[in-house]
Amino acid sequence: MTPAKQKYTAADIQVLEGLEAVRRRPSMYIGSTDERGLHHLVYEIVDNSIDEAMAGFCDRISIVIGVDGSVTVTDNGRGIPVDKHKRTGKSALETVMTYLHAGGKFDSEAYKVSGGLHGVGAAVVNALSSEMWVEVRRNGKTHRQVYERGKAKGGLSTSSNGAKDTGTTTWFMPDTDIFEDTTFDFDTLSQRFREMAFLTKGVWIAFTDERIDHSFTYYFEGGIRSFVLRLNKDRHTYHEPFYMERSVDGAIVEVALQYNDSFNESTFSFANCIHTIDGGTHLTGFRSALTRALNEYARKAKILKDADPNLSGEDTREGLVAVVSVKLAEPQFEGQTKTRLGNAEMKGLVESALGEALSSWLEERPQDARKIIEKGLTAARAREAARKARDLVIKKGFLDDSVLPGKLADCSERNPEVRELHLVEGPSAGGTAKEGRDRRFQAILPLKGKILNVEKARPDKALAHEDIRAMITALGAGFGEDFNAEKLRYHRVIIMTDADVDGAHIRTLLMTFFFRYMPELIDGGHLYIAQPPLFRVQKGKDVRWFFSDEEKDAYVDKLKDTRGLMVQRYKGLGEMNPSQLWETTMDPAIRTVLQVTVPDVMAADRVFSELMGEDVAPRKRFIQAHYDQATLDV
Repeated sequence: MTPAKQKYTAADIQVLEGLEAVRRRPSMYIGSTDERGLHHLVYEIVDNSIDEAMAGFCDRISIVIGVDGSVTVTDNGRGIPVDKHKRTGKSALETVMTYLHAGGKFDSEAYKVSGGLHGVGAAVVNALSSEMWVEVRRNGKTHRQVYERGKAKGGLSTSSNGAKDTGTTTWFMPDTDIFEDTTFDFDTLSQRFREMAFLTKGVWIAFTDERIDHSFTYYFEGGIRSFVLRLNKDRHTYHEPFYMERSVDGAIVEVALQYNDSFNESTFSFANCIHTIDGGTHLTGFRSALTRALNEYARKAKILKDADPNLSGEDTREGLVAVVSVKLAEPQFEGQTKTRLGNAEMKGLVESALGEALSSWLEERPQDARKIIEKGLTAARAREAARKARDLVIKKGFLDDSVLPGKLADCSERNPEVRELHLVEGPSAGGTAKEGRDRRFQAILPLKGKILNVEKARPDKALAHEDIRAMITALGAGFGEDFNAEKLRYHRVIIMTDADVDGAHIRTLLMTFFFRYMPELIDGGHLYIAQPPLFRVQKGKDVRWFFSDEEKDAYVDKLKDTRGLMVQRYKGLGEMNPSQLWETTMDPAIRTVLQVTVPDVMAADRVFSELMGEDVAPRKRFIQAHYDQATLDV
């Protein structure tokens, strides 16, 4: 890839349009105004520093969350240009900060590779901040400008510092008029910065949260190879990671992969350091190359005979942990939040580069190659067993929409968008729920208890489990790679278990199943967890329900007279009568339900592996670290 030019001036800043409507419709630019959109502000500013690093002009980035909730990002890059821009008549800095689609990312000479494709980052963050200032260090001078809700509060101030260092410091305070909650989450941010450090070799990223006095520094000389090693931490692996980096037609292709003994695939793709959650052409090229290279080697090494069928893509990816990272001059992302790469040429570039490198690696490591292919063959046999099991249950009507599970109490409403399926722990609670529900839109499926831990089982074993079959049949959308969200019979699936340790275990088993076999159910916002109360407190005719010891104790402490006070603790849903269960847990007008979301797929993958995998040690460490948390946040 041709290096970016050293000269970086106002002439490199192109203006496409002004900064209108951002405050009126912020979700169009940052995806949402909830926690995810709030964190997106930080990512946009840090992405600019990462772009400088990818261009070869920055190797240190600092992010600080202030005690007041503000954010400061500092880098040692070239510094944003400050000379006058011909089109706007303002400094390049003010142009970048106050005009939408103004930036050096549109000029392939200033930035050969950029994650901030749309050029809206700094300006949008400015528009959605109550206060902001930027300080630029260039040519022995310090330039500073202050902004308020997207508008400059005065001109550019300049002072001589005599220093040779360069860079940019950006400080901003999210606007409470835009965001209901402006509280940044340390774990969410630190995970993202760790990813950035993995994906940008040789860059130091320091992150400090002054609110909680936490500070971490990330630096990974091994890049995505180190990334794969971290993802496979505490898993039994079959070989040392495969790693390749190739420069092809002006793009850089990096791939690292390693197989473990699990039954799941964990492949993460990135384009210009942006996590492409929905994949894209680079991921398609990766999967094609992987499947072809393994099949060609298996044939050549006579592991697959002439009469044997090829391994499928699904077979070759069982137990795979991989990171696919591409860097290209003009990425075409789908949507402002950049979740899918659309550049058609990247499929062929990745496929060609990886196919050649992986084939050579397999030839050089025949023992490792055989382990990987034998893993795929075992997966193929299990897949065939799963197909036969599926055919059998279909033949018996278990996966047929017209033959629903006998224990399912369905609802009368036919519109899936308003239908709810409650997965209830045990027949006793199931009976109470059936009596207490609204039969028009609430369906009840009682479960016997703890379902199979699918983290330790292949699909054929999962299909053999009665309760899992019943859930798949009731939902009507299939499972695994055959899952089709358009066929969902219910758009709200609510896990309703007892508020005790067994109930928590059942919830975790169910969430593991949905995360591994129906992730689209979670991504679509269809999975929820019911919150039944723990206590019923009655004083005279006044009845109140409480969801924790703290809530109950606080109420009791406020009472001046506790005579005649009745406190009842509910260990299980079955202890409530139908009307109580409706009033506290099932009535949409009153109830509290938690929506299950996965803001960080990699972190969730690691959590499920640690909690539900074979190894006891990581599970013990996880429980010790989180024993005092009431809920598992995934």
